[in-house]
Amino acid sequence: MIKSINVDGYIAGFPVEIQKRLEQIRATIRKAAPGAEEVISYGMPAFRAKRILVYFAGYIEHIGFYPTSSGIINFKDELSGYKTAKGSVQFPHDRPIPLRLIAEIVKFRVQENLINKKDKKH
Repeated sequence: MIKSINVDGYIAGFPVEIQKRLEQIRATIRKAAPGAEEVISYGMPAFRAKRILVYFAGYIEHIGFYPTSSGIINFKDELSGYKTAKGSVQFPHDRPIPLRLIAEIVKFRVQENLINKKDKKH
């Protein structure tokens, strides 16, 4: 895949069906974190509000969602039906994307980011 400099270019590099899934996740994150900025980081789309909140990426078999380790730990029960690692989860293409869960995780990460910002001021 060609290295993209923006999220639109990144998504455009995938087959149409994967593009649709990536756009669904993108829209869900935007709604859950309306003040966050879209960026490309580590070659993947990401949203940040001072710090990175989440990343997501397209693959042939799944969508990777990277809410950091705290996002995985705090939603481990809800994510138990998916393949997870320390800071990532895989949403296979043969299953619906859990958009409500993604929104909850993003909102959690926004709140966590706000708390961390307050802690650093003291």
